[in-house]
Amino acid sequence: MTLVLSDWLIVALYFVLSAAIGVAYTKKAGQSLADYFVSGRSLPWWLAGTSMVATTFAADTPLAVAGLVAKYGVAGNWLWWNGAISGILTVFFFSRLWRRAGVMTDVEFAELRYGGRPAAVLRGFRALYLALPINLIIMGWVTRAMVTILGITLDVNPWVAAVVLFGITALYSVLGGLWGVIVTDAFQFVIAMGGSILLAVLAVEWIGGLDSLVEQSVSHYGSAEAAFGVIPPSDQAWLPVSTLMVFLAVQWWAAWYPGAEPGGGGYIVQRILSAKDERHGLLATLWFNIAHYALRPWPWILVGFVAAIRYPNLANPEEGYVRVMVDVLPSPFKGLMLAAFAAAYMSTISTHLNWGASYLVNDIYLRFIRPDAGPRAQVVASRAATTLLMVLSLVVMGFLTSVEQGWKLLLGLGAGTGLVLILRWYWWRVNAWSEISAMAASFVTSLSLQAMGLDLGDTASGDYALTMLITVGVTTVVWLSVTALTAPESDDTLDRFYRRVRPGGSGWRPVSERLGYGDDPIPGGALSWVNWVAGVVAVYAAVFAVGAALTGSPVRGLVYGGVAIAAFLLIYRNLRADPALRSGVDSRDSDSLTLTPDRTGP
Repeated sequence: MTLVLSDWLIVALYFVLSAAIGVAYTKKAGQSLADYFVSGRSLPWWLAGTSMVATTFAADTPLAVAGLVAKYGVAGNWLWWNGAISGILTVFFFSRLWRRAGVMTDVEFAELRYGGRPAAVLRGFRALYLALPINLIIMGWVTRAMVTILGITLDVNPWVAAVVLFGITALYSVLGGLWGVIVTDAFQFVIAMGGSILLAVLAVEWIGGLDSLVEQSVSHYGSAEAAFGVIPPSDQAWLPVSTLMVFLAVQWWAAWYPGAEPGGGGYIVQRILSAKDERHGLLATLWFNIAHYALRPWPWILVGFVAAIRYPNLANPEEGYVRVMVDVLPSPFKGLMLAAFAAAYMSTISTHLNWGASYLVNDIYLRFIRPDAGPRAQVVASRAATTLLMVLSLVVMGFLTSVEQGWKLLLGLGAGTGLVLILRWYWWRVNAWSEISAMAASFVTSLSLQAMGLDLGDTASGDYALTMLITVGVTTVVWLSVTALTAPESDDTLDRFYRRVRPGGSGWRPVSERLGYGDDPIPGGALSWVNWVAGVVAVYAAVFAVGAALTGSPVRGLVYGGVAIAAFLLIYRNLRADPALRSGVDSRDSDSLTLTPDRTGP
């Protein structure tokens, strides 16, 4: 792709503005550990939620979606659309609890919910596991996608260009902390989405408009249902009915995966913890799920159809997205699109650098090495940890051939742990050994099944559903048995957690009655269940409405759109009826409490 001066000026302006925003927050981020890792717990919902969306919009995301569409049609997106059920559960059941917990990271939660040596071991292990192998694999995967893009579009060494991008991102991440990451995310999200929409519009025009796109897609896939059906036809071998049912009935609550953790976790929780209060945390997570699942993918899907039609024989269908970009865009829009990809890449990398550093500092350095470090030493350690992750990430990039195996190991480790991550909030009997045994059982079971020839990494195989069901079943039996055979957490630990979070519900009744709270309801009461169902309906109806409108079914689009609007209005009414959310003040002021776990170490 040949770039002219106007393209390079746009790219240069984007880098200058991104770096300037990050550097501008250097002083603010350096005030305290809370400012560096959770933005002083002062973010409005729209900024925190937009940052969640920007983080999950990586350089590989448009390519992956376009590749799924090229191979499987719109229905191919159920490989990740199924996560909306869990995401909406986090909105109405867990976002408020996380904000009340007032911890710095999600793994710190282990020593709020549990006590003693097992809790410390669990916290330390998860901190190292998430900060190093998982975090580095994700950054390596995203960088490899960016290298693919640069290799096709620019006549330069793609690895050199990727390292330069990485270095600029690391600079403002080290200096600006989460403040710099969040504000830069908002700017980068606008650039990334603007570029994606522009490419989709020009690509559709290039192929003759939406009507022509629909006609040619039907011819290419063999039928309108195969191309645009949101539910895959029953004769499609790539997604057997058994696997689809596992997606919709089991996987969303049973499997742990970064960015889609049952009960919330990772950088999603980091943004919730950074929000002003419970209301802002809930609205941020709701906005993220709406944008992530319903709004953001359709420009990529349209380009995926164009790529499938124009380049039907690509060895790697994901490259079709970039080839459309090279063939369709005029200058200076080529520069804008390159800036958009850079924005998508940098927003993801900056989050993972800051998020990983938060574990190394808060959950390893301050917990086990130097718990008495002062505020200045904490910030210095935070910047040093971010720099360390940058260096380690560059090393991991040299071993990218092992990333695919790394993802299989990751999926195996989390394949059956979701239920315990949900119930730890709502059942007093869950203890630290419950989580530890669930992680171990899931990992061993999944690897054993794969060694026997059952492949968890191939959804087109009927083995996927069988492997997932066996792993979930064995893991659940193991952790429930371990829970029954080990002592519950002490009354002091349970009472401290309950007073702090007030999760409510029948699973905590012995504790709530002992503390004098009586029959304490869950936050939001029964309306939380109504909102969850309405939220799932709203998101999927919005997905289908946009798709129908774009692919020649306006009446169907209006029907789906009406359902989505009705569901959103119901949620709006219910949230307005909640006095804690309407007032904008947490019903539990978690910021006034300080978590002081046992510092004796494991």
